[in-house]
Amino acid sequence: MISLHPRFAPTLLAAALALTSSSVFACASCGCTLSPDWENLSFSSTSGLKLDLRYDYLNQDQLRSGSGKISAPAASRLSSNGDAQEVEKFTKNHYVTVGLDYAINADWGVNVQLPYIGRSHSTLGTASDGVTPGDDGGQYDSKTSNLGDVKVMGRYQGFSPQHNFGILFGVKLPTGSHTRTGTSTDPGSPGPAVIDRGLQPGTGTTDAIIGLYYADVLNKDWDYFAQGLLQKAIAAKDGFRPGTGSNLNLGTRYMGFSGFTPQIQLNLRHVRRDSGANADTVSTGGTLVYLSPGIVVPVSKQASLYAFVQLPVYQNVNGVQLAPRYTASLGARFAF
Repeated sequence: MISLHPRFAPTLLAAALALTSSSVFACASCGCTLSPDWENLSFSSTSGLKLDLRYDYLNQDQLRSGSGKISAPAASRLSSNGDAQEVEKFTKNHYVTVGLDYAINADWGVNVQLPYIGRSHSTLGTASDGVTPGDDGGQYDSKTSNLGDVKVMGRYQGFSPQHNFGILFGVKLPTGSHTRTGTSTDPGSPGPAVIDRGLQPGTGTTDAIIGLYYADVLNKDWDYFAQGLLQKAIAAKDGFRPGTGSNLNLGTRYMGFSGFTPQIQLNLRHVRRDSGANADTVSTGGTLVYLSPGIVVPVSKQASLYAFVQLPVYQNVNGVQLAPRYTASLGARFAF
């Protein structure tokens, strides 16, 4: 077997965050599936605290049905379980996430993710022709800026002397609000409008998260990692249960340059439909595949900057959903 590269001696934070997106979202295409925390491998192997500051941007402005695009007029003519299909206009998402990681020793660690979400959304409702909203269609606009659902993850990686294989376990807590309202744009029903549960800052549920990860070297310049995660809501809350989600992340990077480290990942995500009386049980869930190139630039021995872009390779969504054309991520991380 190839001996472990010195850069793999530190704790494998690549998988410590389980689902590294800023939050867990009900629709399949609402979340970033990138695992940039792999880059924490370059920090010291000693126990201690690490801080990650990350910004993610998603502009969901493309209507999709199944594995293809669909126009708004065509979407308005579809039916969902006999009901008129909602036609959404856009959902713009800004996520700022503070990640705190503490390595207790070489075997054990804990990670906390605190997301702040800014989201604007507009929908034509269920009575439109895809261009003009109709009466009593439930159309509304919303803009929220709130704390999202906090994740607390533990890890154990004492299975081998290299500490390059580990397990993940933790919870997503219901810290984000799931009762925010927008403004109705339906002349027949003016006033506050309830935001769809899948677009709330939080799901209202406590979710269990489990996973596995592995990392190794190919040669003196190349290394790689693999990570699999599963997240499932323990119980429904107020008539809503988000669909169970699974992620698979594969990545490789080249370390032959002194001033920067290029990296590329393949990110796969599958989400089941939401369930419950207050859930959209038709247009939620799906399967996504992203190719994510990026770069990491060391600033000092204790700090680095990173930037990634996620490009969709395959998108297959249930019903009709808004999907992003790309996702952008910027961040900085520090070791203390």
